[in-house]
Amino acid sequence: MKSKYKGTNTICTHVGELEDKQFKGAVSPLYMSTSYAFEDVPVKRYPRYFNTPNQEALCKKLAALEHAEAALIFGSGMAAISTALMTFLRAGDHIVLQQTLYGGTYNFVVTQLEKYGIVYSFTTGWEVEDFEKEIKPNTKVIYIETPSNPLLTITDLAGIAKLAKKHSAISLIDNTFASPINQNPIDFGIDMVLHSATKYMGGHSDICAGVVAASEDKIKEIFHNAICFGGSLSDYTVWLLERSIKTMGLRVRAQTENAMKMANYLSAHDDIEKVYYPGLQDHPGHKLAKSQMKGFGGMLSFEMRNDIDVSQFFKELKLIKPSMSLAGIETTMLSPTKTSHALMSPEDREKQGIKDSLIRFSIGIEEMEDLVEDIEQALAKVKKQSRVHA
Repeated sequence: MKSKYKGTNTICTHVGELEDKQFKGAVSPLYMSTSYAFEDVPVKRYPRYFNTPNQEALCKKLAALEHAEAALIFGSGMAAISTALMTFLRAGDHIVLQQTLYGGTYNFVVTQLEKYGIVYSFTTGWEVEDFEKEIKPNTKVIYIETPSNPLLTITDLAGIAKLAKKHSAISLIDNTFASPINQNPIDFGIDMVLHSATKYMGGHSDICAGVVAASEDKIKEIFHNAICFGGSLSDYTVWLLERSIKTMGLRVRAQTENAMKMANYLSAHDDIEKVYYPGLQDHPGHKLAKSQMKGFGGMLSFEMRNDIDVSQFFKELKLIKPSMSLAGIETTMLSPTKTSHALMSPEDREKQGIKDSLIRFSIGIEEMEDLVEDIEQALAKVKKQSRVHA
């Protein structure tokens, strides 16, 4: 849906809002009904059909943000991902997926696709050439994630879009880490954009949702599967999500600014072995990220020195929350091997480069001096305890 507004904050605030015609309230009214009339109405509305007033309005906002013709909202990111994949894959088809990938997506692929006669290949890297090596005559989908979870690898959007078109395949991207504020893959030729709206779109760690944005034709195809799979979203959550998206531009830009400062601080720290953040000039994907992203995002990862107890470090944090998800206004950390990528085998995690010492760091909107102080005090306590036990 092409927006008449030029500004992202304006789109976040105004596109897809419902007018309160009765009381003239400033925010969208909430329609909680799960049952609507079917006689003498232009649309037969039903929550599982993704067309209640609030669902329909929110989808217009999401499409506008991703420069897409249409969008669908789901009950979770995995509902969006699995429904999209199962729409465009059939028995005998092949899908190529990026090696560095969210653990939930990886688990879905390796535990579910073979049941339906769908074969898959993971790349050995994230360059376009790595994808091309895996293409087969029956390849129907190319799936990427950039920046990737949790190692922040960067994949060439225009290159993948061109490769997919060359082989008559559909290109899909998980755009969660970037958010529509920092990256719009459809502008580079990608066919379909997926999000865990639980993250930056929700932004307050209190919503679970997923998004697919694409052309009208592709969304119609997904819709026919979606009404069977039942991954719809309650209207109250839809209303909360629409409210949250209004501030997404402001939140994400603040988080992105903080993340760049944090990446520089960690890179210079004696207790940190390595920092993964595309905004750093020594990141292998820095130049590419700069060419296809508007900002480098609010996510980074880093590895502790081997002699520092990561679990104890988490316990000593006072302000930063060791927490399962990401992209809330509060700063959080987690261990991918224990959470987001726990379903992967240790061998598969090793292939991706996900070490036990790796910490995924979601930067919030707090002042940097408070975040740095918390990290320093936690490290000091962990190192002191290590010396005592030694």
